[in-house]
Amino acid sequence: MSGSAPSPLSIDALMIRPAYPDDHAALSRLASLDSKRPLVAPTLVAERDGRILAALSAADGRAIADPFAPTADLVALLRLHAAADPSAATIRSVAGGWELLRRAGATARRRPALARG
Repeated sequence: MSGSAPSPLSIDALMIRPAYPDDHAALSRLASLDSKRPLVAPTLVAERDGRILAALSAADGRAIADPFAPTADLVALLRLHAAADPSAATIRSVAGGWELLRRAGATARRRPALARG
């Protein structure tokens, strides 16, 4: 067999999580890179390879992202994640997450996830 299969370790891992207090410096740097004011907590972050590339504020729905990396998809994922999380009602109403989901055909009723295989 010629060639080698891609290693599972070569796949970029993306983590969406709440910001921690020790993320303050990274979020301040990210806001500065994006030429925006720092976000108001609570905040969701999109992290890839240990680096925060985008963040979304639950307080006002504003987002910041690294302008030197492809992040439009990360901001969209943060908004979808916030819209799907019942505890993130502030993000859902301010960021228009439900509108985004509605346009995609989703309803407010929870549905089971479907496995692909």
